[in-house]
Amino acid sequence: MEMKPLGSSGITVSRLGLGCATFGREIDEATSFGIMDAALERGITLFDTAEAYGGGQARQYRRDNLGVEDVREVSGEMHSSEKILGRWIESRGVRSRVTIQTKVSANKNEQETWNALEASLRRLRTDCIDLYLFHKYDPEVPLEEGLAALDRAEKAGRIRCSGCSNFSAAQLSEALELGRRKGLPRLGVTQPIYNLACREIETDLLPLCHRQEVGVVSYSPLGAGFLAGKYTADQAVIPKGTRFDVIPGHVDVYFHPRSFRVVEQLRQMAARTGLSMVRLAMGWVLNREGIDSVLIGARNTGHLDNAIQALEMDFPSEWMVEMDSWD
Repeated sequence: MEMKPLGSSGITVSRLGLGCATFGREIDEATSFGIMDAALERGITLFDTAEAYGGGQARQYRRDNLGVEDVREVSGEMHSSEKILGRWIESRGVRSRVTIQTKVSANKNEQETWNALEASLRRLRTDCIDLYLFHKYDPEVPLEEGLAALDRAEKAGRIRCSGCSNFSAAQLSEALELGRRKGLPRLGVTQPIYNLACREIETDLLPLCHRQEVGVVSYSPLGAGFLAGKYTADQAVIPKGTRFDVIPGHVDVYFHPRSFRVVEQLRQMAARTGLSMVRLAMGWVLNREGIDSVLIGARNTGHLDNAIQALEMDFPSEWMVEMDSWD
C-alpha cells in the first residue's frame, strides 16, 4: 500500500488507517485481532485508538462545538480499545511495523495530560506512542497547560509527534502560535471528520494545514454508514445494531436535508456507474487533495476489502467534479 509523509512530522503513514473505536464496543477481542491481522497483511500500518474507546459499557455522549460525539468511558477498562490493540501488538510482535495513534480526551492541565499519557502507554504495552492527540478542544483549560505536558513527553521520548482531533482552524492556529511563542511542541497532525456530507474543513482547516505543513488524517469517510444509504429521515426506524443505533448522537450530525440530498445523488451515481455507494463515497475522500491518510472502521474483513478496492480503483476526474458540486 502507498505510504505518505504526514506533513512535516517526519512520520510516514499508510494511505488507509484502521480506526479501532469498534474494538470491545461492537466487536469482541478475537474478532478485533482477526481484523488487525488482515489489515496489516493488506499494508495498513496506521492504527488509531483513544483512551475513550472501549466496549459496550455505560457511556456518556455529548455534542461538542464541531458536531461530533465526545465519548467518555465510564467502565469497561478491560475491554478498552487501547488494551485490545496493545495485546494484539505484543502477541504478534509487530510494534516496529505499526504506527500507533491515540488520544487524550481533551487538552487537560499538565499533570492530568501526563497521567493520561502514562495510562495509555500501559494499556498499549509500549514505551513510545507515535502520534498523541488531544481528542477535542476544551475552552475551560488553557491550551498551554496540555502543550507543556506534551513538551515533557516528547523530550522524554514518550511520544514522537503531538497533534489534535476535532479542532477548528482557529483552535489549531492558536496551538501553533503558542508553540512558536512559548517554545512548546508543534502540533504536527490533525484528525478531522471528513466525508461528502461533512465538508466544513475545506473552508479554512485544510488550507491552514497546507500552509503550515500539518498532516491530515481524516475519519468517518462513510459518515458512520450514513452514506451507504441505509437510513431514512424517519428516526423511528433506525436499524438495530447500526452505528446510529449504538451512538444516537450521529443523528444530530447527519439527519439534515442536504445530507439526504447527497445520499440520493450518490445512489443515482452508483446506479449509473455500477459501483456501490460505499466505494464511490470512499473513493471521493481518498482522491481529495490535502488528505494524507483516511481512517476506516471495520467490523469484518469485507469492510477492509471495500476500502482497499476504493483506494486502488481508477477515479475519473469528472466524477470528482460532479461529486464536488453536490449540495
